[in-house]
Amino acid sequence: MEGDLVERFRNQAEAMQASTDRVASEAEVPAAVAAYLARNGLPARGCVAPQLAALDWAGAGLALRSGAASPGDPVGVTGAYAAIAETGTLVLLSGPDTPASASLLPETHVAVVRADRIVAHMEDAWALLRSERGELPRAVNLVSGPSRTADIDQQIVFGAHGPYRVHIIVVGDT
Repeated sequence: MEGDLVERFRNQAEAMQASTDRVASEAEVPAAVAAYLARNGLPARGCVAPQLAALDWAGAGLALRSGAASPGDPVGVTGAYAAIAETGTLVLLSGPDTPASASLLPETHVAVVRADRIVAHMEDAWALLRSERGELPRAVNLVSGPSRTADIDQQIVFGAHGPYRVHIIVVGDT
């Protein structure tokens, strides 16, 4: 695949009705999340995956509890293991530091992915997983935009089996 993988990923993700943002460092993520939530009139509370809990969420005006999502959490913030430029897809792993509920239960899922973890194709994501982890985790979730269905009268409905909104923050340069 030719060209900038980050821009290709962002374009493909946005084509799947996700929104994207880019920050230079992980320290900027809480402010970027707060700005996204404020811009869209969304609650500034919910859960954050333990892998991101050490960031200054309170300093950004966010009330995010570390751990799995609880029913009623409006926002879930997670990391992403990798992302696929070809399709705009996030690769999320499930485990103690990466609870799947944080990306599936809240109405708004904010995913944080490092720019150097964006790969060209799905096969590259699986190769990365095999080379780094050896064995598969409990679950691998591939997320391409917000949940949607057209089961009833062929009308697209968002949030049918997961979040209504997916916002992706890309961190750093490649």
